[in-house]
Amino acid sequence: MKRSLIALLAGVLVAFAAVAAPGAIEGVQKQPINVSAIAMFMVFVLATLGITYWASARTKSTSDFYTAGGGITGFQNGLAIAGDYMSAATLLGLTSLVYAKGFDGFIYTISFFVGWPIILFLMAERLRNLGKFTFADIASYRLDQNRIRTFAAFGSLTVVCFYLIVQMVGAGQLIQLLFGLEYTYAVICVGLLMMVYVTFGGMVATTWVQIIKACLLLGGGTLLMILAFAKFGFSFDAMFNQAVAAHKAGIKIMAPGSLMADPVSAVSLSLALLFGTAGLPHIMMRFFTVPNAKEARKSVFYATGFIGFFFLVVIILGVSAIVIVGQDPQFFEGGIIGGKLIGGGNMPVMHLAKSVGGDVFLGFLSAVAFATILAVVSGLALAGASAIAHDLYARVIKKNTATSAQEMKVTKIASVGIGIVAILLGLLFKDQNIAFLVALTFGVAASVNFPVLILSMYWKGLTTRGALWGGVAGLVSAVGLVILSPAVWVKVLGNAQAIFPYDHPAIISMTTAFVVTWLMSVTDKSARAAKEADAFEEQYIRAQTGLGAAAASAH
Repeated sequence: MKRSLIALLAGVLVAFAAVAAPGAIEGVQKQPINVSAIAMFMVFVLATLGITYWASARTKSTSDFYTAGGGITGFQNGLAIAGDYMSAATLLGLTSLVYAKGFDGFIYTISFFVGWPIILFLMAERLRNLGKFTFADIASYRLDQNRIRTFAAFGSLTVVCFYLIVQMVGAGQLIQLLFGLEYTYAVICVGLLMMVYVTFGGMVATTWVQIIKACLLLGGGTLLMILAFAKFGFSFDAMFNQAVAAHKAGIKIMAPGSLMADPVSAVSLSLALLFGTAGLPHIMMRFFTVPNAKEARKSVFYATGFIGFFFLVVIILGVSAIVIVGQDPQFFEGGIIGGKLIGGGNMPVMHLAKSVGGDVFLGFLSAVAFATILAVVSGLALAGASAIAHDLYARVIKKNTATSAQEMKVTKIASVGIGIVAILLGLLFKDQNIAFLVALTFGVAASVNFPVLILSMYWKGLTTRGALWGGVAGLVSAVGLVILSPAVWVKVLGNAQAIFPYDHPAIISMTTAFVVTWLMSVTDKSARAAKEADAFEEQYIRAQTGLGAAAASAH
């Protein structure tokens, strides 16, 4: 195994050497090659590959591979969760949204945060007490194992694939812009690294990659905030007054505007972000890496603190960029008035880094942005591989007769397969508008995974029939309405008018999922439904106390 790992690591390094060579760079890139960014990126890659080599020697069982043997502390897991959740879209997209929209961007940023108290108070302990490797363990605890696990696995894979598209396309565009590398090479490199981390290091390597990335992102973002905030004498009044004076919208940036003008879209997006977070499989999987429910609760507490702090940093970065970047002609093509921001609308934070810290700091932040993508896609790939190997192969196909070695083999094959699929999706969707995919990811998670997960833990009346019908209804309505929305039907498919007038479907699709689940459950008078209701008491005791959780995790 070590020989194959060394050979693959060598192959990845050769690939990076080829990509970094001048001959691999096309002359059409908007940004020149940033040598410091390349150097810092290579340091990060070498360090994380070393961690993967170290982790491979400690990954011997399915428990080690899926959950790091349950040996991650609450603080470590909190950092890893933060690293898994804070994507490049957080650093680049949300900062640019505050830069462009002001208060609207602030509201949007906070929306990504408000789902964490739900996970802390309603889900964290129960997830740890009831689950083993995946959230399908909870959903199928007292329901039909084969049918619920199959549904849950496909629900997880759907969310994982959509989220992978967002991350891979974002990776290609970001690295093309920041490092001067060609899009195809960037996507292939991210996919190769993801396969190495997950296939050989499993959850141990993925966890430490996410922890390192979280520390880099928190440290780099905080340092940039301090340098930028110092330009205003650390005065909020001075910063906001200058931002109002500098922004073309003036005082209007301090009030809600067009982004939240439609109340239906605002509520629908809020529901998707609020409950979708609790349905993301790669986030839920992290609660099985800690030894007990107390550490699971600590994980969410620390993660909430880290994520909340970073979102406040993002808001300050966005507002300060209005003044520092928005009034500096070197960052615009065609001048400040009427010109375009060099690199596109997602670049304010990078230009801010260059303005206050020079090329070296820009290189550091560029490397951190790439590290962010690597950490997120690794978590996604591991969640997808566990759904295939643990839920579908070991439980549904083999019906608990598969050995640990067989399951590990399937997991690694699945990891490589997901990596290849991620690369192909990244290349296929290169020129597509990916904004709708973000909403679709959270919308599907809120409409498919969350209703079944929360009802299975809290409602005695949930039946297998209700969970299946409700989950399918949520999936079909979420995907269908997004396809019919302006984001896809008009902007992507080129039709004149959208059939469904709103970009965010959660207000309908999530409601549909809950209503159908309830209706199909209360009308289910079968003998199986009665047994499932009777089994709720045992599940409730274990969820509250953790009795039996340690024994289940040991097997």
